[in-house]
Amino acid sequence: MATTENTKSDHGGSGGKGRVDVSTAMRNAAEQLAELLQREPDSVSSLNATDDGWTAHVEVVEIEKIPDTMSVMASYRVRLDGQGQLVGYERIRRYSRGQVDR
Repeated sequence: MATTENTKSDHGGSGGKGRVDVSTAMRNAAEQLAELLQREPDSVSSLNATDDGWTAHVEVVEIEKIPDTMSVMASYRVRLDGQGQLVGYERIRRYSRGQVDR
C-alpha cells in the first residue's frame, strides 16, 4: 500500500534525489508492513534517517488475548529506500503488551 506522496522531498535537502519526508516514511513503513503481514500495525515506535533511506521500528499485535495487556506484540525493524519503498524487514522482538522495559 505505497502512498502517492513518494515524491516529497526531505526538508533537510537530500541533494535532489527525492527522499520522502519523515511523515511519509513513517506512513509507508506502517502501510507496507501491514500489507505483507496482513495485520494492522499498533504504532511506529521509532524512525531514523539513514544514508540510503529510512529505518523504522513498527509494533504489531501478533496474538490478541483478553485482557489485552496479555496480547503478544512484536517489534519489526523496517528498512525503506529514499523514496519510501520497503526493501526489508525483520522481527526483532516479541513481548506481552503489558511488559515494561527496564
